[in-house]
Amino acid sequence: MSKHAATGPSDGDLPTPRPRRKRVVLADSRAPVTVLRTVTELEEQTSWAEEVVRGFIRTQFRTAVALALLVMLLFGSLPLLFFLIPTMSQVSVAGVALPWVLLGIAPFPLLFGIGYWYNVLAERHERDFVDMVEK
Repeated sequence: MSKHAATGPSDGDLPTPRPRRKRVVLADSRAPVTVLRTVTELEEQTSWAEEVVRGFIRTQFRTAVALALLVMLLFGSLPLLFFLIPTMSQVSVAGVALPWVLLGIAPFPLLFGIGYWYNVLAERHERDFVDMVEK
């Protein structure tokens, strides 16, 4: 017969001891107080926390605008370059006119590289923000 049978223990069986209680801790009490205070302020959206988040967003926005301006400067200068140096339109690369190469092929690796660069910078800003919050 199993321990979990519906009938009680027989005369020779000893009652099984109750399992030990386990302590459940909801929060790590060893966490630094400043981290908890900062996280609490961020959750409660105090004026200080709003300013910290606003600064983080401003940094991310500034990075995005700077790289967007770089892309616009690079691609916007191509028509001006073709206008100022008309002989560039007669140059061919592998049988394709240089303007077609610069406008049809070159932008894709360039955009990929700038997008990757933005991603690296954005992750760095996020790490800096988290490090600042945890101090």
